[in-house]
Amino acid sequence: MSMVFEVGTKNYLDDLLSIKKALSHMETLVSGYNGYVLGEPSSKLGWTFFKLTFKPNLQNGIEEKFSDMLQKYQKNTQHEKFAEFMIDYFSSKGCNVKIKIVD
Repeated sequence: MSMVFEVGTKNYLDDLLSIKKALSHMETLVSGYNGYVLGEPSSKLGWTFFKLTFKPNLQNGIEEKFSDMLQKYQKNTQHEKFAEFMIDYFSSKGCNVKIKIVD
């Protein structure tokens, strides 16, 4: 099952570039090429929101390669742990974004 996030940013163009660079780096690390889809942006109250969908090849690669790190998060579900890991990963790459899991 594909993981879908809603990403919120106040600086869409800069953060989008940072996200793409970060995901490209992650794809290289886990050999999960063409592993995500970005949705169309929409703006509201100074924020821009868009969907980020992980394809199974990239998501599974991340979960396998970083399983030890994912287990350290104090969340209930694997999806929540994955989301927290990606928030930390994007933050470490200079992306100042908010992420929410879309059911």
